[in-house]
Amino acid sequence: MAFLRRLGWYLVGLSIGIIFLIFFLKKKSGENGIEFCYFPNCRVLKDMRSKPMVFSDEFDQSKDTLLIKSFLTDGDIDFGKSDTKSEPCKTYLVTYELKTLKVQNCPEEIVVESLE
Repeated sequence: MAFLRRLGWYLVGLSIGIIFLIFFLKKKSGENGIEFCYFPNCRVLKDMRSKPMVFSDEFDQSKDTLLIKSFLTDGDIDFGKSDTKSEPCKTYLVTYELKTLKVQNCPEEIVVESLE
């Protein structure tokens, strides 16, 4: 009798866990789902995408903003050449398709400086 009671509680807990897991993984895999960023490149790009974008005075604004958005979604940050210690705005070099975007990541906004 004790074994059947323990087996019943085990199955109840297992079913609750499976329902929670299905709900959580469905949220993660959807278009508007949860995005997990564990690596520094992903975390910095996600932080920059969450802020409003401002263009510097030297930046040629005839460039396509969709191209700049693609830098912030699919680009790779060159941490060796970036200035990550400066205050209050850190400067990052983001490379995407053999082009480099220089961006300042400030606490309230990102400032796009140049596209080379």
